Amino acid sequence: MLMTGAQAIVACLVKQGVDTVFGYPGGTILPLYDALYGSPVRHVLTVHEQGAAHAADGYARASGRVGVCIATSGPGATNLVTGLAAAFMDSVPVVAITGQVQTNLIGRDAFQEIDITGITMPITKHNFLVKDISKLTDTLRRAFAIAKSGRPGPVLVDIPRDLQMNKHDFTDIDAEVPHQMLVRQSPNLPSLITKAAAAISAAKSPLIIAGGGCINANAGPALIKFSEQCGLPVVTTLMGIGAIAGNHPNLLGMTGLHGLKQANHAVYAADVLIVTGSRFNDRVTGDRARYADGKTIIHIDIDPAEVHKNVDAAVPLVGEMNSILAELTQAVKPGELSGWWKTIRDWQAEYDEVFAGNELSAPWVMTELNRQVAEQEVIYVTDVGQHQMWAAQYLSVMSPRGFLTSGGLGAMGFGLPAALGAQLSRPDKRVIHIVGDAGLRMTGCELYTIAAEQLPILSIVINNNSLGMVRQLQHCFFNQRYSASLLPMPMDFAAFAKAFSIPAAITNSPDEFSQAFAEAWQQQGPSLIVANIATADLVTPMIAPGGAMDAYVDVK
Repeated sequence: MLMTGAQAIVACLVKQGVDTVFGYPGGTILPLYDALYGSPVRHVLTVHEQGAAHAADGYARASGRVGVCIATSGPGATNLVTGLAAAFMDSVPVVAITGQVQTNLIGRDAFQEIDITGITMPITKHNFLVKDISKLTDTLRRAFAIAKSGRPGPVLVDIPRDLQMNKHDFTDIDAEVPHQMLVRQSPNLPSLITKAAAAISAAKSPLIIAGGGCINANAGPALIKFSEQCGLPVVTTLMGIGAIAGNHPNLLGMTGLHGLKQANHAVYAADVLIVTGSRFNDRVTGDRARYADGKTIIHIDIDPAEVHKNVDAAVPLVGEMNSILAELTQAVKPGELSGWWKTIRDWQAEYDEVFAGNELSAPWVMTELNRQVAEQEVIYVTDVGQHQMWAAQYLSVMSPRGFLTSGGLGAMGFGLPAALGAQLSRPDKRVIHIVGDAGLRMTGCELYTIAAEQLPILSIVINNNSLGMVRQLQHCFFNQRYSASLLPMPMDFAAFAKAFSIPAAITNSPDEFSQAFAEAWQQQGPSLIVANIATADLVTPMIAPGGAMDAYVDVK
């Protein structure tokens, strides 16, 4: 079929099932924007290209589908970098399409020329610079296949302007990917599963750790069945929140640097750890030598590169998680774990906290959200900082893909544009966006996009007039020398929201917050609530970076 390269790109997007793309136009990508005009693909114009990348990321995390963002060459492409890095660190399938100067100008320092494939090589699963128009559609198909196969991740396709404008007889628009995307698995996987099952059956204090790979694999139901039939307690990493319902009796909460004490104690005391889709990040393990000491570690992951990388596994199970969990469920002979469960319940009784409504605090806000949205279909999207940890600790997330956050990169500014993408991908669910005052200042202008699209995102600003987590680290480890972490002047976030015609409320007490949230929940469009909390509030518990799981910092 004779068409321009830009028209072929749009046809490929439609063939891949893409209904929404996020982007910002510019000179070298204008032929593609011309082809998008009147096409079935919805384009969402963000305020900034970083917002487009985070929105595509949020779209993918919430839906499990590939998110797509578009930018022009030069500064447009480089503005995608933080969003692509966030998606790469958290294994999120995103395809970024960037314009490039025309082919005869590449390498000549033309206006807005940048080597974006070179820049993004370390932070993409793969990337392409297309120089032959006959390979354009095949490259795009491969990009989508790579992004979503195996361990997901972002892929960038850089397309010169002349390839977008030139015409070509594209005979392969409807072709399938010409090669099979293989899923690797451990050699002798059946015997390794038998070995793992024997270790679990003999364990006195076994524990499941659910990581982000469990969410990516849609393995939540298989994980729950494994936990229930074998009587195994579960903790989650930050990225694994939602793999098992927040009110499930077998769930102990999040583990790690700011994990709940009952969860961390269980990890420390376990003799067998069944780790599903976690890469043993330093914020999960602390001191890796002490973390693994005396434990049999069974590591289930789709990516063989993660096995033995940070922590040695006694039984590495590389392959498709659902099938591995199903086989383990059948093979494990549940042991006598009543003593282990009694110890766990004692920890829960000792460490569970109840927050009275005497003063407005972030933990109280999270428990109030649990109360007000119980049984509702919601997706929580957080930014990065203290509020992120409070949300991870105290929100009751009831389903996979119900808690979206920047884990590996920890990118401040992620929350609002990711919420935008999540809401567009899942209009059947309400998105609640939780952000600190510093994070909202970074990408807060995406409120304009949310208002323009009239998305019913409910934003909650945890406002402590500081760079909260930076201040906390300075408080604990730098002799309370608050260098550049106390803000020189307050910001009126309600007035900021109203500048975009978004209704907003300022709250200073639990009663004010409860009423404001109940009213905002009834809004059909976007809304924002500012929760003013004390600057001195700190996230507890806290493990010293690199410390052991049971060595807590005295946070006062």
